[in-house]
This record gives sequence, C-alpha cells and structure tokens, in this order.
Amino acid sequence: MYGAPGSVARPTFRLLSLFPLTGAACVSAAALGGDISRFAHKLALREQSDMWMSTFARFALPGLQRTASATARQALRARCHPWAAAAPRPSFMGPAHIRGHQTLGSASIPLAHQSVRHVRALDEERLVEVEWEDGGHSLYPFTWLRDNCQCPLCTLESAQARLLPLSDLDIHTGVDVVEVTNDNKVSIAWPDQHMSVFDGDWLKKHCFSAAARQAMQEELFLNERYYWDSKLRIPTADYQEVLHDDKAALAWLLALRRVGIVYLKGAPGEKGQVARLADRIGYLRLTFYGHTWQVQDKAMANNVAYTSGKLSLHTDYPALHFAPGVQFLHCINQAVKGGESEVVDGFHMAEKLQREDPEAFRTLTSVRVDFTDTGTDYCDFMLQSKKRIIDVDAEGRVVRINYNNATRDSVLDLPLHRVQPFYRALKAYVNIMNRPENVVTYKMEPGDIVTFDNWRLLHGRRSYVSRPDRLRHLEGAYLDWDEVMSRLRILRKAVHGDL
Repeated sequence: MYGAPGSVARPTFRLLSLFPLTGAACVSAAALGGDISRFAHKLALREQSDMWMSTFARFALPGLQRTASATARQALRARCHPWAAAAPRPSFMGPAHIRGHQTLGSASIPLAHQSVRHVRALDEERLVEVEWEDGGHSLYPFTWLRDNCQCPLCTLESAQARLLPLSDLDIHTGVDVVEVTNDNKVSIAWPDQHMSVFDGDWLKKHCFSAAARQAMQEELFLNERYYWDSKLRIPTADYQEVLHDDKAALAWLLALRRVGIVYLKGAPGEKGQVARLADRIGYLRLTFYGHTWQVQDKAMANNVAYTSGKLSLHTDYPALHFAPGVQFLHCINQAVKGGESEVVDGFHMAEKLQREDPEAFRTLTSVRVDFTDTGTDYCDFMLQSKKRIIDVDAEGRVVRINYNNATRDSVLDLPLHRVQPFYRALKAYVNIMNRPENVVTYKMEPGDIVTFDNWRLLHGRRSYVSRPDRLRHLEGAYLDWDEVMSRLRILRKAVHGDL
C-alpha cells in the first residue's frame, strides 16, 4: 500500500532479458532479447508440443522448466542413491545469474517409472534397502516406514492425512518380513502382524539422500529465485488468459515466485479486478485497510500512499507480525504527470550488502526493529511489531525483507552503543537499493495490473500531479503466499499431471 507502484520504461513481453541461465541452460542476454517464439521453441521441453496461446505463457513456463539443468536432473536421479551428496550452493552471483543451482528442479521434470529389483531388511541398522532396476539403491528407516503406512487403518486416503497416532507408534519397531510383491510393490510385515505395502515410485520420490531431499523441497516450495537489477524486462501476461487458461495462470504464478513481479495487461478499467484475480487463486487477505483498498489522494490521509508525494522504497505492512506475501495493484486512472513506479529486488540487494559490507548484513539480520501503524480504516487499529530488516533461514538464505521507513517506530530497543551501527547498516542497505543500476522504473496505464512478492520486492512511487477530472486511482489487494503456492501446486498438477 504505502508505496503502491504506479511505474518509465514500459513493460515488454520479453521475459528475463538480463538472465543468462547457469549450467546446462546458459543463454546469452542477447539471445534472450531476441525473438521470443524462437527462443521459447529452443527451450521448450519435448513433451510440451502445444505452444501456449499467450506470449507470456508460450515463453515463460518452458523457459523456466528448461533451467532445471543437469544439476537438478542429477538430484532426481540421486533419489535412488542415498549416498549421493547434494551439489554445494554456489557463492554469490551477480544479477545475471540464478541464485543457487536448481530452478524448477523436480517440480518440472517427471520421474521415470523404475521397477524394484530387490529389497531387504538391514536389521542392525534398522533400515530397509531397496535396489532399483537401474542399479540404484535407497535406504528407509523402519520407524519412518511404519509411521507412513498407506493402509486404510493408518491413512485417510480421501484427505491424504495420517490416522496412526504417534502415541501408538513403536519407534523401536523391527521388521519381520520385507519382500517385492507380484505387482512390484514393497510389502512389509511388522512384528505386531500389521502389513504395509508401498508403491515403488512413492518410495523413490521419498528417498533420504541429500540430493533427493533437496529436490523434493524444491518441488514443494520452489525456493530458488531469479535475481535481477535495472535491466529486468518485467514478465508480462494477458489478464483474461490468466483468468481463464490454466497454463497461462501457472506461468504467471511460476514467474511471480521465481522473478517476484509479473505485469498483467488488458484488465477492465474499473474497480473489482484485483478481487477477480484473487478469486483465481483462492481468497483475499483482509487487513485493517479492508479486503481491497483505493490508492488516491485523500484529505487527512491515514497512510502516506494516499498522498501525491514521493514514496521511498519499502515493503508493505511490516507492522503486522505476518505481513502479506503478495500484492496486486490495478491502475484505474493514471496521473497527468509523474506517478512512475519503482521496484528493486530486495533479496538481490541483501546479497550485495553481504558481499560489500558483511558487518552491516550481520546487523540487519540480527537486530529486531520496532514498526507501528495507527489509524482508522476498515476498523480502528494500533499495531506494533518487531522485525529484522533482513530475515534469513537456517542455511543463511534470505527469505524476507521487512522495511518501511514510514512505519519504522521511534522506539529503538537497542543499547546505546548499538544505535549508530544500526543506522550505518540500514543506510548502507538503502543506498544499495537506490543505486540507479538496481532500480526498475515503469509507469502503469489504465487496465494494467502489477502483481509482486511483498516479502522480496521493495516498491516505491515518484510524486505526481493530478487534476479534478483525472485523479490518479489504483486499487490494491493482498494475498498470502500459502494461498498462492497452494494454487500453483494445483495448477501444476492439472497441467502436468501428478508429478
């Protein structure tokens, strides 16, 4: 909201002009800047014979899938080799590279069916060893197999939910008999006479090798990202196709997850379109500003976005402990002058900060900052939260940016000697964001909708001038990543089948 993009270069239908892809799918920026249909044809997977109707859909999904590269395919093969180690995560890469060594990984490469050749129980190690027809091996702990029995007494198939209470699970169980059935499944007889039968493909997909586990996590969460700078050509799709075509909707959500921003064109120039788009996914996130909100000049504005002034780069709603993950903004009317939107890749900027100023990065990933927001809109509110400016996961990977200078509280819960280092660190990060080579600027026109990752992108707006007969008006809405990822997985299954 505050900083709702409004934004000089017009978005184009080219996907990622600045990204030479790493690994097996390395492509020059010049090639990406060329004819899209030709490039899409080169990158399309063989099984995708039908080209999508929209320019974005034809290009985005096959291109993203192709970047799975040899490394991701190796991770998939390693599902039947438990001793295979995952490839090490590369060091920091520039804006023309992909973060990490996988993209869609197992999410986009169907596993070939493999038969079980042999199975045996390793009683001393308390493991079941499966040997596959291709010579690979997988190991499965007894306890895990019993916990994940697929029989109707242990699993409610209609809900894909476990029925077996943990209190009833013998975590020290042995195995009486394990064998391959006539229909090539793995059958286990347990000491309490219970029987479990496991499909070979299911076992292979749940292999415990490091590479296989990494591939599974990538399939489930799509954690890898394309990092970018000012050279980004924003991925663009047709609003109506996204609403009515599963392939176009899947391409949209994949790019939203990987790139962090997607432009939709062709929406009607009237209120209600962000709600229609949200219905395509699930439901809107209700906040203190309502289900949707109108970004317009307002007297006695309860948010700095409701003025005509410049909005500095920020994420929305850090004053909430769980900020919205995705934001939609629909341009209904644009200003007479100004109102351009600006966006930066906060994850990429955080990596730049870590490379250029490790001390500042450590400060912003450790210090908890107070944010506040008070007013009346959908209802009255008085919010208070504590957030790290840069959130990282257990592996040190940046997972969320929390920064809004307008709602950063005057309360600073730090001892005196840490105040100045905090300001120095924050200023260093903001300075990197504001470098011209890192900022993408664009200007929305009526009927345009921008969709972006609010946990990753920082967005802002240049000041503008309106007139009474042409007031600038954007309608905005929020969703959470849980709903977005749920719809992405459903669409992926509908388009590609059960992977």
